[in-house]
Amino acid sequence: MDARLAALLNQLELERLEDDLFRGASRDIGAPQVFGGQVLGQALRAAYATVSPERAVHSLHAYFLQRGDYNAPIIYFVDRSRDGHSFSSRRVTAIQHGAQIFNLSASFQLPQSGVEHQLPMPQVPPPEGVPEAVLPPETLPADMRDKLHQFYRYERPFDFRRIDGTTLPLRAQADVSAPQAPALQYFWIRAVDRLPEDDALHRWLLAYVSDFHLLNTATLPHQQLFARSRRVLASIDHAMWFHAPMRVDDWLLYAMDSPSASGSRGFARGSIFTRDGRLVASTAQEGLLRLIGAAGADA
Repeated sequence: MDARLAALLNQLELERLEDDLFRGASRDIGAPQVFGGQVLGQALRAAYATVSPERAVHSLHAYFLQRGDYNAPIIYFVDRSRDGHSFSSRRVTAIQHGAQIFNLSASFQLPQSGVEHQLPMPQVPPPEGVPEAVLPPETLPADMRDKLHQFYRYERPFDFRRIDGTTLPLRAQADVSAPQAPALQYFWIRAVDRLPEDDALHRWLLAYVSDFHLLNTATLPHQQLFARSRRVLASIDHAMWFHAPMRVDDWLLYAMDSPSASGSRGFARGSIFTRDGRLVASTAQEGLLRLIGAAGADA
């Protein structure tokens, strides 16, 4: 297996301290705090460890309470809220340095059949004709550029391919006269190597990768301000619904938009499709979207 993907799987492994108590390791990927997708993936992994193996997660709702320290392990406590005939509910609390940094509620379901419908997948080019995401331009302010280079140079276990006609969320325009971009972007995503046949594993990893680029969709209409200001971006909450089984080592289209930004918060949502057009998951996220040092920006 590719070393980058093997390292991620190793990171998502948890040490079981008690029946419902787990410890997970952290890793610096260039963000100022523990990457939210890591905590999502580990917390979901902890919840899965307390549920019957035939039940699969169908939804999760999480809050990021404090910045996580990537130099320290994270403790996960699972509350077995309910086990019913078809559904199981779990609550997971992540603790670091004696304080809660994150909590998650997740619901699991036995496989059941029923009526089906879905929205169509957007018409986009296939991944083979789409370039990989690139580093931010050298025209950015030095303090922003250095941090973004560190973030993008992290050897990711996933391949991200930006669709032509959209703007990579962290490539803010240094030219303040540049036109504003729509709050919309598409990425093809895929794990860099093949993975085992394990539905739970693919759902943990989809939760992990779903946090990449989502909140940044809300910055796209405001690139002029972001290019000349310090900014603070941080996830507040993250929700996810799993509609059908999928494989993260096959190409998935992540279609993201941002209906609103207000009150120093940005809201973004995403739809995840398989290459053949099946909608397999949906996401929603709100986060802090604060600009410092720009006229008309939040203090």
